[in-house]
Amino acid sequence: MSTGSSPVVVTLAEIARIAGVGRAAVSNWRRRYESFPVPVGGTDTSPQFSLADVEAWLRQENKLKTVANPLDRLWPEYESLGERDTSGRLVAQVGLRSSGAAPVGSSDEAVMDRRNADLLERTLELAAREGSSATFHFLLERWLRTHVRQITTTPPRLAELMLKIADLFHPEPVRTVLDPACGTGTLLAAAGRQWGNGSEAEVRLLGQDSDPVLVQVTQARLAVDGLAADDLSNVSLAAGDTLRADAHSRQQVDVVLCNPPSNERDWGHAELATDPRWVYGQPPRTEPELAWVQHAVAALAPGGVAVLVLPPAVAARRAGRRIRAGLLRAGLLRAVVALPPGAAPPYGVGMHLWILRAKSGTESGSQVPAELTLVDTAQDGSSVAAERGGVDWPAVTTQVTDVLGGKGTQGGVSLPVVDLLDEQVDLTPARHIPRTRTATMVDLRQFWARFDAHLSELRAVADTLSELAPTEHDEPVALISVGELERAGALEIRAGQGLPDDLVRRGERRKGEARVLTGAPFSGQTQLWLPAPIAVQGEQDGSLTVTASQDVIVSALARAFDVQVDTDVPSVLGPQLSALRVNPAVLDAWFLVGCLRAPANVQRAGTHASTTSRIDVRRLQVPRLSLDEQRRYGEIYRRISVFERDLREMKAVGAELSRSLGDLLAAGQLPRT
Repeated sequence: MSTGSSPVVVTLAEIARIAGVGRAAVSNWRRRYESFPVPVGGTDTSPQFSLADVEAWLRQENKLKTVANPLDRLWPEYESLGERDTSGRLVAQVGLRSSGAAPVGSSDEAVMDRRNADLLERTLELAAREGSSATFHFLLERWLRTHVRQITTTPPRLAELMLKIADLFHPEPVRTVLDPACGTGTLLAAAGRQWGNGSEAEVRLLGQDSDPVLVQVTQARLAVDGLAADDLSNVSLAAGDTLRADAHSRQQVDVVLCNPPSNERDWGHAELATDPRWVYGQPPRTEPELAWVQHAVAALAPGGVAVLVLPPAVAARRAGRRIRAGLLRAGLLRAVVALPPGAAPPYGVGMHLWILRAKSGTESGSQVPAELTLVDTAQDGSSVAAERGGVDWPAVTTQVTDVLGGKGTQGGVSLPVVDLLDEQVDLTPARHIPRTRTATMVDLRQFWARFDAHLSELRAVADTLSELAPTEHDEPVALISVGELERAGALEIRAGQGLPDDLVRRGERRKGEARVLTGAPFSGQTQLWLPAPIAVQGEQDGSLTVTASQDVIVSALARAFDVQVDTDVPSVLGPQLSALRVNPAVLDAWFLVGCLRAPANVQRAGTHASTTSRIDVRRLQVPRLSLDEQRRYGEIYRRISVFERDLREMKAVGAELSRSLGDLLAAGQLPRT
């Protein structure tokens, strides 16, 4: 390492990975050991520590529970390089060199300084032992996670769905695939696996991106995954602005897969005014997505298919109605699919898939399709909250492929093109797909039965709570903080941790699954589940925080503060939550929750810096009472929580009743009075 280079630093999460423990254990070490290394950078909420100091301390205190993963040890050195592009190029070189796609002494390697060249050689030595694919994908995943705000990627499950759709509309063999905004190569890699033929790689993969570092990463990814020929003859990747300088303008391809950038204003509107690709109208400056759509259409061979990820506004904005009408009249736009929120970035918005197919050489003008298929995967309340890992991909995939393949109509409809060619040309699926059904007599009676049950429980609890009255006394009650209770052994604080998103499932609970909680409110969340063996293993190795009976769950974000006794254990807690495990011999869980939720208590322990401020749980206070008194107060709060729960559930049932009666009224199915 060259003199004067930046020190290699690690976060608390990286220390946990190196030591083979959970993040909560590292936080406890930091509090309990005065010898724990002091931060050398970062912030108060996300401190950074010298890797050399941390490793020395771990060895000194014998805290290395397992053999440290050499990749975990290596990554901080990449992160210390600072710039995204520098570390990205180095990650790409690891993939290219280890796969044999880039020879020693390549142009990128020639401009490396001594530090980077040394790090590359050590990584290649590690890749020879650990496997080139495992090493490259580990570094790529960490690089993408570190720069998640700068790099948009296509989720793998969405890529799989796009390929299934392309297969439905292009049953012939696929020989060429283009992604004109390839990013890190997720779609091209999926296409290579789907349509390639092992090492022979018969499918030709074409890609372009304005970011040269992402192009290098894509090339490395295809090489490492065995999707590129040894001489890269079946891969053509270019760095450059696709709309302004198309590197594959002479190519006609079987399939275009693309997740293009959106909301870009400087895309070349003025200088491309007379571009021959604008067959269906010059895209307005505010409609760059329609420029990408027409670019994809221009690249299709006869019978070729394009599948694009687009913002939902593209289907309805007034400025684009002429181009949408032109695509419909030409029979190019075959389907629009509305995805649930969480399916693709930005995760708070339900993106659309547009499916376009060029007329084949054997089709005449009279054979142009006269219908457009619309699919809404979020119909009937099946949409998910905007949280990663919350999409029921098997259900979404089945629904989309069934509707597009003609095997079902759930959440889908095929409309005559002429019915869509009105003044708006609005292609938003939800605007055209009616609700699948209205409530039946059985539904209404079930709703009313649930409503009456909650009302009865509310009356019973209210009768008890209404008899309570405040006592009159002048003596102040002694208080003790949660931090003091922790030091006294009355409770233990366990911080929530990152979740294995690829293993978290959405939907109804299956036998042997643990509930997953990601934040407040604890009730009404998207139902997420984790297989019991994964939860058990995660608790044993410290990588997951799993609750036990009488644990208290705390959401410490100031804008979403909540506290609750977990009555549905075990629950796996995400990073925004913590579990307080009480010692029942000295502390009552229900009493603790009732005191912690007091608004005055929260104000004392919180800050007003921003909406992302956290409540310092250790500063919250509870009265010093005997265990018998705690239990008496705890029973009162348990009844208050029942009162709150029944109020929430009665409100939800009331909303269902109101909605169902409104639907019946609109359909003219309510009896006349």
